[in-house]
Amino acid sequence: MTDDATARYRTRLAEKLAEGLAAPLPDATRRRVHGAVHLKGKATAVVGMRRAGKTTFLHQIRRERMAHGVPRHRLPYINFEDEQLVGLGAEHLAFLLEEYYRRFPSTRGRETVTWCLDEIQTVPGWERFVRRVLDEEQVEVFVSGSSAALLSREVATAMRGRAWEVVIHPFGFEEYLRHHDLLVPARPSFLPARERSALERAFLEYLMVGGFPEAQGLAAATRIRMLADYVDVAMLRDVVERHSVSNVAGLRWLVRHLLGNAGGMFSVEKFHAALRSQGLSIARDTVHQLLAHLGDCFLVRAVWLESRSERRRMVNPRKAYPVDPGLMRIYQRDEEADIGHALETAVLIELERRGAAVTYVRTRDDHEVDFLARYAGGAAELIQVCADPSGEAAGERELRALVAAGRAYPKARKRLLTLTRDRLPASAPRGVAVEPAYVWLLGGGQ
Repeated sequence: MTDDATARYRTRLAEKLAEGLAAPLPDATRRRVHGAVHLKGKATAVVGMRRAGKTTFLHQIRRERMAHGVPRHRLPYINFEDEQLVGLGAEHLAFLLEEYYRRFPSTRGRETVTWCLDEIQTVPGWERFVRRVLDEEQVEVFVSGSSAALLSREVATAMRGRAWEVVIHPFGFEEYLRHHDLLVPARPSFLPARERSALERAFLEYLMVGGFPEAQGLAAATRIRMLADYVDVAMLRDVVERHSVSNVAGLRWLVRHLLGNAGGMFSVEKFHAALRSQGLSIARDTVHQLLAHLGDCFLVRAVWLESRSERRRMVNPRKAYPVDPGLMRIYQRDEEADIGHALETAVLIELERRGAAVTYVRTRDDHEVDFLARYAGGAAELIQVCADPSGEAAGERELRALVAAGRAYPKARKRLLTLTRDRLPASAPRGVAVEPAYVWLLGGGQ
């Protein structure tokens, strides 16, 4: 590294520091995160799907600190996605730290400084710098960037137990309501008819539009095109470039299949055979790898069969969902026909927000329940999602499956979630809670 290059980096870093301390904080919809956002002595790694709002969340942290009396100069923000910083190494980050303390010497060792380091993955060796700062200075550290470059398992390894992961999803229904300045009822299960109708209409809109912040308020054609661009970027940058994937055609077929069949059963064997029948050569192991990569970048969420047998779990098909119901519209245009799958997707992603480990259940007599959710506190919940179980046959089928699964998992609460209140079944077995999905989504608890 030449002296001239080092001088240029230092000049630009000093400018970025000044900009980050002076620029107005963007005003955005507050994101709701379940659980702790930060643990003492650990760096918080903010991860999630591209364009879900990770950078906005960093500014939310700064805004909240300011609301609690932390002065602005103790909240530095640096975005490393800058063409003038290409080639920057971890050795240059020490200058950034010293430049800050030259400007604010009284804070060193006396007051906590909250560093927000955005797109930090562009700096090779950043982990060593963050570990040293955590050890030697009185700081909080938040890092964010491309989901594929900040994989939880890699951050955990590189940070040697010094990282705490926070996942940012696209808007949940409660965030969607607040973003559109709509009423978030304190008791959504007890509403006058007019308010309930307005809430149910908003819920249907949410299931069609989805929760990506930039997609809100756009015309349908523009929104679908934007979401398709999100998917393309995730495929090309987070999968193809990162993992040197050569079979791009196979990857595109896989994404089209998964997003176009949300909540459907996915078998690697059947998909592999279907591709070969179309003249596309791809190895089974490659399909497994591609599916894992799509999960790593948060584009696709896979739900495995609940089983104590690892072999049974592996040989049975998975259920696959997009990370947001709005992504279904890229490949499915019949909104009425897809509303049930969108509803199921919204429930799954909310379970992920709440930190649940999720599987699906198939009973001995071949009944299926959409989700078995296990929460960190030890509680478990069997959840069946059905847009319209009001018909006698549909209602009996869904409830029969819940009751059968309940015998296998007697400690799990049983819940049937519907699209609207007027589609509730006429009756339900004892011990089965039945409610519209939006009531459960707005409940926020377990």
